[in-house]
Amino acid sequence: MTVLTLVVVSLLLVLGVPISVVMGLTTILCLFFFTTIPLQTLFQQLFQGAEYDLLQAVIFFIASGAIMTRGTLAGKLIRVGRAMVGGFHGGLAITGILSCMFFAAISGSSPATLVAIGTIMIPALIRNGYGERFAIGLLTSSGTMGILIPPSIPMILWGVVMGVSITKQFMAGFLPGILLGSVLIAYSYHISKRNGWKGSDVFSWKEFGAALRDGIWSLFMPVLVLGGIYMGIFTSTEAAYVSFVYAMVVELLIHRSLKLKDLVPIFKESVLTSAMLLFIIANASVLSYYFGVNEIPNTVAESLTRFITNKYVFLFLVNVALLVMGCLMDIVSALFVLGPIFQPFLQKFGIDPIHFGIILVLNIEIGFITPPFGVNLFVSSALTKRGIVEIGRSVVPFILLMISVLFLITYIPWISLVLTRFVE
Repeated sequence: MTVLTLVVVSLLLVLGVPISVVMGLTTILCLFFFTTIPLQTLFQQLFQGAEYDLLQAVIFFIASGAIMTRGTLAGKLIRVGRAMVGGFHGGLAITGILSCMFFAAISGSSPATLVAIGTIMIPALIRNGYGERFAIGLLTSSGTMGILIPPSIPMILWGVVMGVSITKQFMAGFLPGILLGSVLIAYSYHISKRNGWKGSDVFSWKEFGAALRDGIWSLFMPVLVLGGIYMGIFTSTEAAYVSFVYAMVVELLIHRSLKLKDLVPIFKESVLTSAMLLFIIANASVLSYYFGVNEIPNTVAESLTRFITNKYVFLFLVNVALLVMGCLMDIVSALFVLGPIFQPFLQKFGIDPIHFGIILVLNIEIGFITPPFGVNLFVSSALTKRGIVEIGRSVVPFILLMISVLFLITYIPWISLVLTRFVE
C-alpha cells in the first residue's frame, strides 16, 4: 500500500497536476480504496489544516511585503547601501546584495525581495556598465535571501510541520544568511574588479548621513519586528501584525508613497497569494493525516535505514534529492509531506530539526532559481523582458556558489545553531 501510494503521487506529479491537487486527490483515493475511514474525515482535516494560529503570520507577512514592494521602503534602503559602498569595485552590485539582505529582514518573501530591489537595481547596474547577464543573475539570485534571513515564510511553515520554536528557527537563519550574502559579495567584488566595473560615486559622510536620515524608517523596521520577537515583547504572529501596520503607516502617512486607493490591488494580490498557500497547506495536512494513520513515514524510514546507516550520507542524499526536486516542483509545498517522512531519520541520527530546517530553506532558495520551474526565474523574466532560458544561464554561477554554501552549512551545524542558544 505504501509503495502504491507513492507511485500514485509520483504519477500525478509527472502528469503535471498541481501539488495541492495531488495531495488532496491522493488522500481521497487512498481513503476510499485502502481504508475504512469515512470520507467525512477529509473535510475535518481540511479545516484543521488551515486553522493553525501561526499561519496568520504568513498571511500578514505576505500583505506587508506587498505594501513595501509597491511603496518606497526598498528605494530608500538602496540609497543607504549606495552611499556606503557605491564607490568600490562592484559597489553597485554590493549595494544590490545588501539591499536584498535588508529587505529580506522585513518581507519574508523571495519574490517580493526580487521585485522590490530588482526593479531598481537591474537597470541601474546595466546603465553603469555592468554585464547584463551578471546583473540579472546577481539580483535574481540575491532575491532568494528573502526566505533565509528572518522573518521567513518557509521557516514559519516548517515550524508548523515540525512543532519547533519559530523564534529559534528565525535566529538560526541569521549566520547562514550573512554567510551567503558574504559569498555573493566576494564573488561580485572579484568579477567587478576583473572587468573594471567601478561605481562613479565617491564616499561622502554628508551623503551617507542624508541617506540614513531618509532611510531611517526602512532601517528601523527589522529592528522593531525581529527585536520584538527576540526580546519576548511579542510572538511571531504578533510580529506579522506589527510588520503589516508599520508598513501601512510608513507608506501612507510618513513617506506618502501610497494612497488608500492603492491598497485595493495590493490586498487583492495578498488575498489571492494567501488563499493559494492555505489551500496547499490544507491539502498537505490531509495527506499528512493519511500518512500518520497508516504509519507510512515509519515504514519508509525503516526501509531506507537498511541502506542508509550514516548521518552524513543521509544529509548528502537529502540535499541531492531536494536539489533535483527543486527543478521539478515547489519544495515549499512539498515540505509538508516530507517533514513527517524525514522526522524518524532526524531522531535516529540525532539531527536538530532547526538545523535541518535551515538546510531545507537553503534548498528552497536554490529551487527558486533552478530551471525549469524556479519561481524567481519567472519573476525576473517579467521584470527584464528576457526569456527563461536566458535568465537560467545568468544564474548558473550563483547556483554553484549557493550549493557550496549549502553543503558547508549542512556539515557544520554550528553555523545554524550557535545563535539559538541565546533565545528561549
